[in-house]
Amino acid sequence: MPGSLVDRVPQLDRGRLVRELVPPPRFDAERFTTYRPDPAEPSQSAAVERLERYAAGLGPRAGGGRFFGRRKTQADDGRGIYLDGGFGVGKTHLLASLWHEAEGEKAFGTFVEYTNLVGALGFQPTVEALSDHCLVCIDEFELDDPGDTVLMATLLGRLAGAGVSLAATSNTLPDALGQGRFAAEDFLREIQALSSRFEVLTVDGPDYRHRDSADSPPPSTEDEVRAGVDREGGVLDHFIDVTRHLAQVHPSRYRALLDGVTAVGWTHVRPVTDQAVALRLVVLADRLYDADIPLYASGLPLGEVFSAEMLAGGYRKKYYRAISRLTALARHD
Repeated sequence: MPGSLVDRVPQLDRGRLVRELVPPPRFDAERFTTYRPDPAEPSQSAAVERLERYAAGLGPRAGGGRFFGRRKTQADDGRGIYLDGGFGVGKTHLLASLWHEAEGEKAFGTFVEYTNLVGALGFQPTVEALSDHCLVCIDEFELDDPGDTVLMATLLGRLAGAGVSLAATSNTLPDALGQGRFAAEDFLREIQALSSRFEVLTVDGPDYRHRDSADSPPPSTEDEVRAGVDREGGVLDHFIDVTRHLAQVHPSRYRALLDGVTAVGWTHVRPVTDQAVALRLVVLADRLYDADIPLYASGLPLGEVFSAEMLAGGYRKKYYRAISRLTALARHD
């Protein structure tokens, strides 16, 4: 009998949140040399070349303390790097490559993981935990509410002031963050402050996860889902049970929720129409993808798990990213 995600209730480990600010396992071996630029997309090669120069300007903080600046080079103009582009063009690969290249203390996490870190540790302890780093990488930078805007603008300002280099990826240009999700004009100062800290590198191209395949694989039968989970020794749940359980687990614990999980099976996948449920599912999709956990699903095709209204709304880029990642995990060939 396969196990179940809903039987798992991981406890918060504050120390683990800091220790796990590293690239996902799927990017352990990735470097600039393993990134394959598309010859039809010159911006990809240009991004690699600029990041290699930026990496050359990084190094251990002088004296190892937070009161010392980082090593500078002529290629370093003092601003961070912001990779903007669509889904599946390799932005996370490039960000992880930069992290691997940097010498000294460094951190890598998604935007949500940093906001969760502040929630778990408090603002000042988070600043202290990261201020002696040479580099802080923020993957999937997105501002979902005014509180996040002020929080991240203040946090990055404090880190930059301490001499920490910053690098980020997003599907939205920094001066457009928050548009369609809240009254961004009311927080224009914070958004402009964020934008001014970065040099934008645009990475164009199609989603590599689906270049040679249809948008979404056909759903499996329930028997196929059970067989796949049994074969992998994974966990099996009704989709609705999973979405309900996620409401009982803080997103900062979703990584721990998947500890030791070798495959995930969902039966009776159906459209998600509640925004809060959908956003929790996005975070779970990110953690599943980070851990490269195979997904078996019956019911609705995964490409249709978010309603048309949601895909047209302010969080649409989050939802399309989640679809891209879930469908990639559901391909087993």
